[in-house]
Amino acid sequence: MFLPSKAALIVLVLTLLCSSAWAGANFDLVSATGGIVLTQVGNNYISSFGTLNALGIGTPATGVTALPQTNGMLYYTPYGLFVHGGLAAGQTGYVTAYVSTNFGHPIALVLQSCPSSSTCNAASQYSNMSTNVGAQTVVVPQPGISKGQTVNAGLAIFVPDNNGGTAFSGTDSAVITFTMINNNTGAIIETLTLSLNNPNETLQNAIRLTLATATGGLTVTPAADYSMNFGNVNGLGIGPGANLTVNSASGGVIYSTPYLLKPAFSDQTSTTATIKVALTTNFAHPAVLKPEDATSLTGPFTQITSTPITITSSAANRSSITRYLGLFVSNTNNGAGFFTGSDSATLTFTMTVP
Repeated sequence: MFLPSKAALIVLVLTLLCSSAWAGANFDLVSATGGIVLTQVGNNYISSFGTLNALGIGTPATGVTALPQTNGMLYYTPYGLFVHGGLAAGQTGYVTAYVSTNFGHPIALVLQSCPSSSTCNAASQYSNMSTNVGAQTVVVPQPGISKGQTVNAGLAIFVPDNNGGTAFSGTDSAVITFTMINNNTGAIIETLTLSLNNPNETLQNAIRLTLATATGGLTVTPAADYSMNFGNVNGLGIGPGANLTVNSASGGVIYSTPYLLKPAFSDQTSTTATIKVALTTNFAHPAVLKPEDATSLTGPFTQITSTPITITSSAANRSSITRYLGLFVSNTNNGAGFFTGSDSATLTFTMTVP
């Protein structure tokens, strides 16, 4: 009689070992195709969105998609929820979640959720995840899902523009608690957690300055660097090209055009930036052609030289600043300064956020 009982005991041990392979006794969080990897630790999970910033500069971590917003950047990922127990035949379960341990800097990093009833690939489908255990966010809506079913939902971190006193850059983490509830009985089936700490999220400060075409101005072409073409010009201002205004000047004329400066910055202690411009590669014929800067189409103009000049010291985040670029053309007729043909120069714009 000893051997059969020993055999029964061995079978029991093997059964327990097999059942512990499930992350949770009744439902799991699973990595979805195209999403971040969820790593099981006991009955819970760990993962990370990696490195983030409000301007979306750089490549997101694997499994994370960045969606630009007018006031920041939404980083999102799909993930799955799988039910493998706790439900009788014909019963279903739904899932809620809340941020049980919020980020230490909740203004700079905002957890958002998208329910399984949506495609979860647009910012409008996400909303802030609840931080209240008594009023949790619905992840899998009622009536829920049945045993053996897997559905995908969306998890996101919204990184807003955040300058001034609440600015933050560095590492942070958070914990989300998921609860599955029997839709038929109202009983809690199981609770799991997902910790965003593998590794901790890294929030960067960021700064970006772009140029753009202004209404009624020459086209600003983006490439590795920006370019602008004044076309055919002459010292008398005859036949100016489209979107150019001719202004009289001593010794020649100034062709002028509006253009746009678009500053953007996040997680900076200052709420304003300084923008400067300098001539870094001069024209081959500097006596005939000179770049100029102005606040209006008709001037007054200031020559742009190798010494940086300040365009503004109060540029606001995500603002659009209209500035006017001038090209002085000499009316010299002969001598060493005489020139006809093509020429080019390079201007370098610098933005600093103190």
